[in-house]
Amino acid sequence: MLFDSPSSFGRTFRILTFGESHGPAVGVVLDGVKPGLPFDLEVIQQELDRRRPGQSDLVTPRQEADRVRVLSGVFEGRTTGHPIALVVFNENQRSGDYSAIADLFRPGHADLTYQRKYGIRDPRGGGRSSGRETLARVAAGAWAKQQLADLGVTVRGFNREIAGIPGRRVDWAFVESNPLRVSDPEAFQAQRRAVEEARAEGDSVGGLCEVWIEGLPGGLGDPVFGKLDAMLAAACMSIGAVKGVELGAGFASARRRGSENNDPLGVDGPEKNDAGGVLGGISTGAPLVVRLAVKPTSSIARAQRTIGQDGHPAEIVTRGRHDPCIAPRIVPVAEAMCALVVYDAWLAQQALRDGEMAEAPEWDWEAVGRILHGTL
Repeated sequence: MLFDSPSSFGRTFRILTFGESHGPAVGVVLDGVKPGLPFDLEVIQQELDRRRPGQSDLVTPRQEADRVRVLSGVFEGRTTGHPIALVVFNENQRSGDYSAIADLFRPGHADLTYQRKYGIRDPRGGGRSSGRETLARVAAGAWAKQQLADLGVTVRGFNREIAGIPGRRVDWAFVESNPLRVSDPEAFQAQRRAVEEARAEGDSVGGLCEVWIEGLPGGLGDPVFGKLDAMLAAACMSIGAVKGVELGAGFASARRRGSENNDPLGVDGPEKNDAGGVLGGISTGAPLVVRLAVKPTSSIARAQRTIGQDGHPAEIVTRGRHDPCIAPRIVPVAEAMCALVVYDAWLAQQALRDGEMAEAPEWDWEAVGRILHGTL
């Protein structure tokens, strides 16, 4: 099963996350790791540094070092074959920011639904529903990305769009050098202004994140309920701020004819990639393209109508330190969830075919054609 419990994910390679935004710590347990593998904690730390708060003037100013520690499963730099527990201790909580609204349900948040499901909730930053939980996913995904890199598979993402302003170019060198993790230098200033304007008005904006997975062989994915695209969709939709997922041409395919939408097949595989690297739930060998719709941050400093735990109407203003746009920090989270799915699928395919894997074909991105109403 993909989800054995509400806090676990994976089949062959499994993770379980724990912790709350304003609790002592957040962490993850990795299970299904073979013994004797090199374990590089610094690589995991580098991925956490990409996600951590306070790294620019366009994200939350909460200052957390997010230094990861290993509690089990590693000895002298190698995995033991037992569960690996990774933990990050919270250091900069300001729980008092939520005392005035502890009895109110914040619009756009999980406050109301958590209360109705569990009969109890942690109002400090959303507790378990906080975006801070995603650091555990990033730590686990960093391990999966390392394993995939050793197999010749790369997983990298960027923001295609911010506040409804699209980028057309994909300049990978630019992605990690700007605070929005957008890919088009020509669109960046307009996107930045939109975020700054929303923040000045006590509001927020959303974005469109895109993840490319390159170097995959054909054959990954398990029909009919374990399809690779279905697993990726479930993984990405489990990220709290994500409200939609598409592969390849995605929703645009609903407005096309079949003659336009189908990818012609050549001797080396598909000649374009509107399918996004998956057919019938199985990887084609073409680059896998996953796109995520990221909603505007729900915590905004504007008065909103709501109700209290007593059921009476009320007005709420959410104080505290929040991202005017969560999309920049979603990118490493999206990469992590995609890496977890692909690595799990790789291990399943190895078991199915006794270690035999199809070779990943060479793919010329210039020949791919359009992806998301633009060119690469």
